[in-house]
Amino acid sequence: MNINRRHGAIALAITLGVLVVAGLIAFNIAWIILNERRLVLVVLGLILFGLLTAGVILNTVFLVREVRRNERQDSFLNAVTHELKTPIASIRLYLETLQRHTVPEEQQQQFYQIMLADSDRLLATVEQVLKAGELGARRPQDRILLELAPLVSDCIDITLLRHHLPTDAIQLAPVPGNVRLHVRSIPEDLRTAVLNLLENAVKYSPDSIEVRCSLAISGYSNVALTVTDAGVGLPTDQLKRIFKRFYRVPGRNAARIRGTGLGLFLVRAIARQHGGSITAASPGPNLGTTITLTLPLANPQQTTP
Repeated sequence: MNINRRHGAIALAITLGVLVVAGLIAFNIAWIILNERRLVLVVLGLILFGLLTAGVILNTVFLVREVRRNERQDSFLNAVTHELKTPIASIRLYLETLQRHTVPEEQQQQFYQIMLADSDRLLATVEQVLKAGELGARRPQDRILLELAPLVSDCIDITLLRHHLPTDAIQLAPVPGNVRLHVRSIPEDLRTAVLNLLENAVKYSPDSIEVRCSLAISGYSNVALTVTDAGVGLPTDQLKRIFKRFYRVPGRNAARIRGTGLGLFLVRAIARQHGGSITAASPGPNLGTTITLTLPLANPQQTTP
């Protein structure tokens, strides 16, 4: 119902804009006819008409954008609420079970593992929201020399443990030539970016999780981390939109696949802060997606940033 109201507001804004522009055109034509022998008045009328028309069009565009932005923010709040309530409800259920019933030791340990996993999920959601607000307001920080392969391997281990996946579900290919690739970065931020890439690949592979990662030199001066999944894929017109704040691709089982719409936005923000970029590619829906994070390659012999 909320979405329908917003769609109605967008349609109303566009309709009013069209009607006002049509009225201005009619007024301008009448003005020209009435003052066809007065060149100065005709020119002034045309200028005024142009200014008014541009103002109406810009106002309509801004209004539609604001309505859509509010719609994304509402979707984000609903998603975050769900992300917070679900693990809290799960933890509460297991605690009440342990409190009210005598549970065998083996089952107790199972409950504790589930509650810890739910706590990690809850903490990850909170940290993601905090990180989104922190990146824009943070002061510049010193960056340190960091080798990428160990960091990516560590993030893969965390993701496998968090989602209880077999070790072959996410694999990192050996670096060609066994070259050690370094970047200058803020380790906490870069770890957040890599974890979000892996989380996104797992999340949108609901049927079969098969994620392949690789590191390679790109364009002589950059290093590219590529994360490829075999999941739901992307339409061509969504390849750039997925990096917007709060944005979630419509029709990709949004109700079934949890998320806040902040993961890839954070990756893009972190990539830009490190002087890099991020791109997405997909053969199409249900054919998987490849996300490539590109960062400037650092010289390990260089002692200053």
